[in-house]
Amino acid sequence: MTLLETHIRAYDAATDLETLSGIWLKASLQAHAFVGRDRLREQRALIESEYLPNAETWVACRGLQPVGFISLLDSFIGGLFVTPRHHGQGIGRALIAHALERKGELGLEVYTANARAHAFYEALGFTERSRRAEDDEGMPFENAEMWLKG
Repeated sequence: MTLLETHIRAYDAATDLETLSGIWLKASLQAHAFVGRDRLREQRALIESEYLPNAETWVACRGLQPVGFISLLDSFIGGLFVTPRHHGQGIGRALIAHALERKGELGLEVYTANARAHAFYEALGFTERSRRAEDDEGMPFENAEMWLKG
């Protein structure tokens, strides 16, 4: 079997919304299980109604199939998600490189309980600036703010 090359394209609201929210849910159920399945399913509606429509989103594809995406709010990463079966294949790195090339620097927040993601960002050179004990909804899930200069 030949691995397909990853290419990155702009988000198309007409065709990508449901696919990307599905990628978000699958990846979140794995990486953010501590948040809870019901809460994540509720948040999917916000992904579709608020986050994707209001962000600059880039889609990573293998062939014609979306396999991941990065959503930016200026130079802040609102979300980086890759389908779990494609983890470890350089897709997240490619999306970060694509965004960094366009923005010059990137910031993000990551749940500290998501040790794999925190380590991924550190390996790319992101440095931690601060932590807060609660997430955006006031739930007791610690977040680390991290930044990377291009």
